[in-house]
Amino acid sequence: MLRYTLMRFGIFVGCLLVVWGLVHSGLAPRGLGDSNGLWIVLLALVFSAPISFVVLRKQRDVASENIVRRVDRAKAGLEANRNQEDDADDAARGTQVQGQGRGQAQAS
Repeated sequence: MLRYTLMRFGIFVGCLLVVWGLVHSGLAPRGLGDSNGLWIVLLALVFSAPISFVVLRKQRDVASENIVRRVDRAKAGLEANRNQEDDADDAARGTQVQGQGRGQAQAS
């Protein structure tokens, strides 16, 4: 996931530099008043999003598969813990029932 994030950030920085160059060369419109920096960042976001979507498809799929594997492992671990807890609870209740049965037999 870190690799995907770094690659996406790299694409954004590349788009930011290209947009900055286009705006300062006059090929792209400038923002209104003092909003030039914000305008450049917004344009870079608009251009980098579809580029990242297309270019990083394989990395996104790999990251998604890793996340699914981790979630499945965590679910399996929780289920195993729940089963251990249920088994321990059943064993404790079985001992209590046996102890109560002996106590009643001795009282008779």
